[in-house]
Amino acid sequence: MIPIRAVLWSKFHTPVVFILAYFVSVPTTHAQAALPEPSSMDRAIDLITKARQRFQNIQDYECRLIKQERINGTLLPEGSATMRVRNNPYSIHLRLESPESDRGVEVCYIANQNRGNMRVHPNGLFGIFGFISVSPRDPRALEKNRHNITEAGLGNLLESTARHWAIERRLNKTRVEIADDVINGRACTRIVTIHPDRNAGSFYGYRCVLWLDKETLLPLGAETYDWPRPGSPTGGDLLEKYRFLDIRCNIGLKDNVFAH
Repeated sequence: MIPIRAVLWSKFHTPVVFILAYFVSVPTTHAQAALPEPSSMDRAIDLITKARQRFQNIQDYECRLIKQERINGTLLPEGSATMRVRNNPYSIHLRLESPESDRGVEVCYIANQNRGNMRVHPNGLFGIFGFISVSPRDPRALEKNRHNITEAGLGNLLESTARHWAIERRLNKTRVEIADDVINGRACTRIVTIHPDRNAGSFYGYRCVLWLDKETLLPLGAETYDWPRPGSPTGGDLLEKYRFLDIRCNIGLKDNVFAH
């Protein structure tokens, strides 16, 4: 699951520092020195800080999740699910829609309940037994997921990204590109962070992409790519891709959505 890690998926912010203006005396006038332009990483951190602040007003949400992940070197088929999340206490319910082999599977989890286990309803014949308890770290849960369910959701994605960017600003080894984009008809800001030197820090991937909705500041997508190697694409092989579509917030999700 996502950590909607991509990244992931793992995801401290500091304010932009301003230099005080000063005046230079000249024979006929006083000219004020121009303030330096903020760096691209400063702009990225300012955006993620505002997104996290806006997210504090969200109690719960529902969206359609599209994901594709590489597990043990193999890129798995794209999958989709309906995702419902309540932020306090952290609670999540996923109903898988595709691929066909996973269709109908349900997974739910509530923080600090059920001894830390998630509840899983298999599809097919095994579904007749109803929901069963499974540890989020069970190897079976990670056969098709790069992240466990405790890392999923928009809030976790924002928090993990903010932590990584704060560290990367101090390292000053990340190249940042910010541009306008559109996802599923929604205008958004695309933020790309590139790490040419993988030994310069503990980076999750070579190239990470985050899309923030211009109106709501919610994440609409995230992607992470591996470092390029001989025979791979210039931008690196895809490690994980997530899209969060048709987001509806503060819809009043109750306990019965998550408790099974």
